[in-house]
Amino acid sequence: MAAQNLQVIHEKKTLGEFDFFLRDRELKEVLHVELVYKFYLFDPSISKDDELKCWIGPNRKDSFLRKINRLKEHQFPLLYRPESEKVLSRIQLNPRQLKQKVCFKANLFVPKNDNQSTYHLINPNAIIGYWMHLNEFTEAEYGQDKYFSPQKKDWPIDPAHLKDWMDFKGILTEIDYLFKHNKAAYVWRKIQNGGYERFFIVWW
Repeated sequence: MAAQNLQVIHEKKTLGEFDFFLRDRELKEVLHVELVYKFYLFDPSISKDDELKCWIGPNRKDSFLRKINRLKEHQFPLLYRPESEKVLSRIQLNPRQLKQKVCFKANLFVPKNDNQSTYHLINPNAIIGYWMHLNEFTEAEYGQDKYFSPQKKDWPIDPAHLKDWMDFKGILTEIDYLFKHNKAAYVWRKIQNGGYERFFIVWW
């Protein structure tokens, strides 16, 4: 690794940050790699024709396409700015000799009970759960199991490591609190047979 988390600062203003500069010893080249890890929900109401437009953040504040455009229009061009060249020269890297790559990881959630849709433009292995509205989270269907709603920093954790679970009424209290702040609830479900589910309950 040549460098990581390298900030570009000009006149006390941060212009951006590069995630990684990696040396490929076999090909004898240096790669600028941006690492992206996101959670997206598929909302079919956004577009009938463009599948990629439908992948959005849990609170509808961001989207897959917006992130891609950010990388294309800001993050990658940043490498060639004069301010960046000065920073890279300190670690003996020439931006004109670098290749740029993205490592894009995502956890994807599809609408509850959506068994008909086929997603052609994404890796189906990235689909790890579903999303629904609060009126679908009924006691009749979900009342017997245990739940937990992790903080955002803990979203990537495997639910199997959790020991403190709450009942249906307890998770409803958590959901109500999040909804009051216009935040979707990310919920882990510990099923009685020993399995786990991950899903979002959205406020919109």
